[in-house]
Order: sequence, then structure tokens, then C-alpha cells
Amino acid sequence: MKKIMAIVTAAMLGMTCLVGCGGSTSSTNGADKGSSESKKLVVYSPNSEDIINAIIPMFEDETGIDVELVSAGTGELFKRIESEKESPYADVLFGGSRAQYAQHPDLFENYVSENDKYLMENHRNKTGYMTSYISDGSCILINKNIIGDIKIEGYADLLNPELKGKIASADPTSSSSAFAQLTNMLLAMGGDYTSDAGWDYVKKLVENLDGKLASGSGAAHKSVADGEYPVALTYEDPSASYIKSGADVEIVYPKEGTVFLDATSGIVKNAKNLDNAKKFIDFIISKEAQDVFGSKLTNRPLREDAELGDYMKPMSEIYQITEDCDYVDSHKEEIISKYTEIATSVK
Repeated sequence: MKKIMAIVTAAMLGMTCLVGCGGSTSSTNGADKGSSESKKLVVYSPNSEDIINAIIPMFEDETGIDVELVSAGTGELFKRIESEKESPYADVLFGGSRAQYAQHPDLFENYVSENDKYLMENHRNKTGYMTSYISDGSCILINKNIIGDIKIEGYADLLNPELKGKIASADPTSSSSAFAQLTNMLLAMGGDYTSDAGWDYVKKLVENLDGKLASGSGAAHKSVADGEYPVALTYEDPSASYIKSGADVEIVYPKEGTVFLDATSGIVKNAKNLDNAKKFIDFIISKEAQDVFGSKLTNRPLREDAELGDYMKPMSEIYQITEDCDYVDSHKEEIISKYTEIATSVK
């Protein structure tokens, strides 16, 4: 890694801001601002150290471009880009959900990479301004040593009375991954987010949790890996990491359907290093980078031809269902309120 400067605190962010779902096309705005001779790129990112430490040095080595990195939470970074839009400091936002980008289309340049055509159909850049590079799915993690003869293939199996009080789950009202799991099961068990069938399932599941909730998403999957619980409602990335490290656990993708939600990247409007920003977007969905996501890290790559480690199940073998991200985003409070009502009544 040639040059990376990490700014990680809200206080430091405050110094420069007011607060802490082929072919290339680009908008005319800012098209003349990026020089092909520039060897600098400013990247804002909420990504994990594992992703940053694997991808950024690879990009620098391949292109000779020096990356200045600003690391902070996604919400903070969006606020910073908004506050700097008259004179942007960042060139690229590397991370964040599709729903978050969809709320701020005016902050990003239109750019569709030549590599976009190699992504799986449902994950291609259809908006013009946001590029998906990895995805994460809700799943069920099982400790094979203590699950015994209990068979778990999907959500319905979690209602087994033998599992009462033995399912680790975070609280959907405070955990983003637990909320994603909630909307996944509503869609899988009810067909949408308002059906009685879906919410009846949720009520029965809450009853089987027997009032036990993990302190957070990390505690939920860790409790299974550590042998404290036989099963957890969690997500793919940390679950795959346990398998990669040799833990005696198993990932179950619900037979009723799994939702995969993309992490995305975009070029900041009027980026000063526009040409280099385009190279970065090209790189994160290149085969080289996608192979690293799938075979070195535990992130789900989105290229059809990406390599996968034996700890990752091919996407073609997973029954996928598609989240209505616009609906979920605009009705999140209603979904949380309904869940809270059910959880309180069960107690």
C-alpha cells in the first residue's frame, strides 16, 4: 500500500464538513476535470479493514495511482459528500447500500463500466450511477456438534419446539442485519411484507426465541461458533469466515428463499480525479478483484466468472428471492413498529 490516509473519527470529519437494488458512459458534468496524468484518488469508504487492505493496494499496484482513504460510517460519509458538493474532496464512495445511493442520485456521476456486462444480470448497473461489487445474504448458521438430529433446511424448521430458547438472533429494531433477516423471512414466508402469513410466522418464531436476543449481530453468530447456541439467524460474510477458518459449523440458505443485498460504489459528482475514479470502478468489478473477494475474503463476488473458495456455495445453488428495496426503505418504520408490537405481545 503506497499511500493511505485514514480519517476515522467524527471530530476529524467535522473539520471539513458540517456534521460528522457494456459500454462506458459518463455525464458531461465534471468530464473535463479528471486528468489522465493525475496519480491521485480520494476514496471515502465504510468498508472493513479486510476489504480495504486487500483491494486498495491491489489497485495502487496495478495502476500506479496513490489512494488517499477516508474511513468512517456510511451515514457520515454521505453527509460529508453532501456538504462538499460545491467543491468535492472525494472522488469515489466505496461502499454503502443501493437504497442509500438511491436516496442521493444527485451526488454521483453517471458511469457504467465496461466490466459491468460480466456481472450477474440482477446485479448490473441499471441506474447509471451506482455499481454493485459484492453482495451479502441472510442465512442460518448451525453448530454441527450440538445441533444433534434436528434437521434445518429453512425458516419453517426453526419453529421446531426442540429449538425453543436455542436460537441466537439479534434485535431487528437495532441491528441492520437482523432487520434484513426480518424482511427476508416476511418475503419468503408470506410473499410480501404485509401478508398475514408472513407476520404469523414472525410471531411464532419470536415465541420460539423465548425472549432471548443477542446483544448484537456479532454476538449472534459468535455464540454458534463458540458452541453456546446450536443455531443463529445471521448473514453470509461472518458465517463463511468461520467455515474458512475450519470451525465445525454449517451455513443453511433458507429453502424458502434468500435475499442478497448489494454493496455499491459510485463516482462523486464533479470528482477532481474523474479518470482515476473510473479506473477504480472498473477495477473493483474486474476479474482480479472479484476473484479476491470470492477466494481470499468471505465476500460474495458478483461476476459470473469469479472464483469461489470451497467455503462459499455457488450462487446457482442458492434459491434467491428479490427484495423490493424501495418498499422496504420507505416502510421501514412500519415494519419495525409491527415487529415491536408482536415482540411486546409475546413477552
